[in-house]
Amino acid sequence: MTAPRILCPQLRERIMSAKEAAALIPSGVNVGMSGFTGAGYPKAVPQALAEHIREHRDRGENYRISVWTGASTAPELDGALAEVDGIEMRLPYQSDPVCRQKINEGRMEYIDIHLSHVAQHAWSGFFGKLDVAVIEVAGVTEDGKLIPSSSIGNNKTWIDQADKVILEVNHGQSSGLEGMHDVYYGTALPPRRKPIQMTAPDDRIGEKYLLCPPEKVIAVVETNAQDRNSRFSDPDENSRRIAQHLLKFFEMEVEDNRLPQNLLPLQSGVGNIANAVLAGLNDGPFENLTAYTEVLQDGMLDMLKSGKLRMASATAFSLSPEANRELARNIDFYRERIILRTQEISNHPEVIRRLGIIAMNGMIEADIYGNVNSTHVMGSRIMNGIGGSGDFARNGYISVFMTPSTAKGGAISTIVPMVSHVDHTEHDVQIVVTEQGLADLRGLAPRQRALKIVENCAHPDFKPKLLDYFERACASGRGMHTPHLLGEALSWHQRFEETGQM
Repeated sequence: MTAPRILCPQLRERIMSAKEAAALIPSGVNVGMSGFTGAGYPKAVPQALAEHIREHRDRGENYRISVWTGASTAPELDGALAEVDGIEMRLPYQSDPVCRQKINEGRMEYIDIHLSHVAQHAWSGFFGKLDVAVIEVAGVTEDGKLIPSSSIGNNKTWIDQADKVILEVNHGQSSGLEGMHDVYYGTALPPRRKPIQMTAPDDRIGEKYLLCPPEKVIAVVETNAQDRNSRFSDPDENSRRIAQHLLKFFEMEVEDNRLPQNLLPLQSGVGNIANAVLAGLNDGPFENLTAYTEVLQDGMLDMLKSGKLRMASATAFSLSPEANRELARNIDFYRERIILRTQEISNHPEVIRRLGIIAMNGMIEADIYGNVNSTHVMGSRIMNGIGGSGDFARNGYISVFMTPSTAKGGAISTIVPMVSHVDHTEHDVQIVVTEQGLADLRGLAPRQRALKIVENCAHPDFKPKLLDYFERACASGRGMHTPHLLGEALSWHQRFEETGQM
């Protein structure tokens, strides 16, 4: 281990092994785990718990828990517990392949929920009682304050709501993270709510630490492990073309005085397309940019380093190994430019609306009227979840959804007559971008939107079929506001299921 991280004498007395701590979590309970996009999740206790569950299963005993997190975690948590069928119910977002398989097989219940809703629903008791919280921290101060690690997520809520708390103190997290966080303790349930006192993305409104009564802590486990740091692929040609279309759009918005010279605070989903957009911004004409987002990934770190991005507010990191080393090497520089907040503030609709966020998120498919499916393949098979995209799409100043125009080697069109699952209705979608082009849907009625999306965003292999569907729907006489042929609306998806080709 490195230098002592547990300075509070009372909590030092509760140090034990991960195996001993895991044995304190009984079957049938609700467990709040820290973690958000593979950052700041507990690593030792979940794996020990998975082994504990396996031992019970080998004796013929049923042993399952419900797992609540901030968002996705990693194989050491979601994967390990899913592998032993140890998860009864999971919320609010996941990306683990074993988890996904169990959910789609009907062997794990899954609640996919807007990330801004999770904390308030937990406070209100909508999910039932939270029994145990397992929280990774970077250290504990002499007076018992907890130094958050590389994500905050719902940690504050889990600590507040849980009867018992298990801490993982991770020496693998940089001690230089101390002071980067802003933990807001002013939230309340109706009718006692007060306005969130933020008018700029770099406003600080809370504490630098998580607060937890020492008597709640039943175990402290010391670890030394890195977050799951997945390297992003270099942007491919489609990603670069999507980024170019979006950057040109921003330039035109500035020219037309609909955006200021330094744009508005940026929100960006995770992935290669998002990183391509950020790389384009880093090379582009805009200066003094800011970000108010959920996840800070490689592209934003590059922009902070270059000076293009003045500051970034998020709730978690999602960095490649190279970017994580860069962060650790220059933690003093980044601590002055990054604020990590609780998830209920990073995704708070009131703050997003006030700051005028530019929301940029990925999708699985969009239909010709602008409804977006960002969660389900062919209508019923979950991929990951809605995450925070809905929080930002509905409340942002500009709502952008991006994807290549085809998938599965061209077998699937991502622009379809009707989406097979709706996460974001046409009312929350303003801009659709593929490598083919950008459709600005603001101020357009449904039939106008349809022509714009098909013309600008559809792949040439599918554009004639989409136009044919739209024209026949308009000629059907069934209704001219949002014309559809109900017998054919999902036929593209059905055809793919039957033949492997839309």
